Amino acid sequence: MTTAARPKARTTAGRTAERGPRAEVRLSADQARRLALRAQGLLGVPDRRAGTRGVLRRLGAVQLDTISVLARSHELVPYARLGAVGRETVESAYWSGDGEPAAFEYWSHAACILPIEEWPLFAFRRRAIRRRGYRWHVMKDAEGSCAAVRERLKAEGPLTATELGGAKNGGEWYDWSETKIAVEWLLDTGEVVCTRRRGWKRVYDLAERAVPQELFHDDLDDTACIRRLVAQAGAAMGVATRADLADYHRLKAEQVDAVIADTGLVPVEVEGWGRPAWADPAALAEEPRGRHRTTLLSPFDSLVWDRPRTERIFGFTHRLEAYVPKARRVHGYFAMPLLTGGALAGRVDPAREGRTLVARQVSMEGPKAVEPMARALWEAAGWVGCDAVRIERCDDARLAAALVAALEG
Repeated sequence: MTTAARPKARTTAGRTAERGPRAEVRLSADQARRLALRAQGLLGVPDRRAGTRGVLRRLGAVQLDTISVLARSHELVPYARLGAVGRETVESAYWSGDGEPAAFEYWSHAACILPIEEWPLFAFRRRAIRRRGYRWHVMKDAEGSCAAVRERLKAEGPLTATELGGAKNGGEWYDWSETKIAVEWLLDTGEVVCTRRRGWKRVYDLAERAVPQELFHDDLDDTACIRRLVAQAGAAMGVATRADLADYHRLKAEQVDAVIADTGLVPVEVEGWGRPAWADPAALAEEPRGRHRTTLLSPFDSLVWDRPRTERIFGFTHRLEAYVPKARRVHGYFAMPLLTGGALAGRVDPAREGRTLVARQVSMEGPKAVEPMARALWEAAGWVGCDAVRIERCDDARLAAALVAALEG
């Protein structure tokens, strides 16, 4: 944001119960939207040299999920920003295992891949879990089971749960074995870390061996951890409310309140938001310009994972329906929003049949979304090795005909 774009300070009448410091910068809704897109790496020229690791560092967290339609969500996130980067290249960037690790898995917004540099920042959460003293699975012999896992990892090096003795007792997916519960408890509390996967299986190692020593011994107190996480979230979002800042790494509102003044984030007023907000000073320093990315987004992408924020910024109501009974779904199992021109202009529920990408259900905001939807579908098809696209269902017959023509054109 240039200096010229910054109006003089003004008071804000009718604040809600959520109070904040007086904002010296006022942003239009459009400026806030562009700041958010730029911060998330979806406006402007992508840093292809930094690749997937650069995306991870910029976002600070990439959510993991077991659902795989076109690809798993953690693959879709760099794809949305960098284009059709090879899927093996994406996986290698996360889990290369060459020398010191680039990333680790832990509880952030949900189960996430995090830059290894953030290991010290989650010490507050590891300590909190340790104080709580339990997880939702219960061990019959906690001390003995944890000791056995430690000894195996110490003696044999990194192992999967299967290699440790098996992850399940033979029942449902949540019917974990004693060993699986133990190793996950040690991961939660920081004795064990996952810095790579083999297939879709976590590979566990002792944190003292896997985490770079300067990070492993960077002992931050809880306040320092939270302050740095709030600052990181603010930078990753560009501009955010207190609720946005808390949601990014699943902090509590009062934790954000306790540190916000010391994060360096700038109080701003955003047109139409009706509540205090803060912006990253680096984001405010220049007007966000450049090419808008046209792409399909994972429902777990950090641009849209916070549903209230998505509706506030884009006027777009989005809901993951994978866990909704089929008869009650509106947009489909894994509806992916279409981002184009800096707006969310539609959604598609994709699938693959051989070398055909099937758009099982498509909706678009209007005729202007047709060509971008066709372009996004062809790009996604090529990325996952498909050479045909078929539209199965569209909620508007006229737009459906136009989309088919655009795909064939």
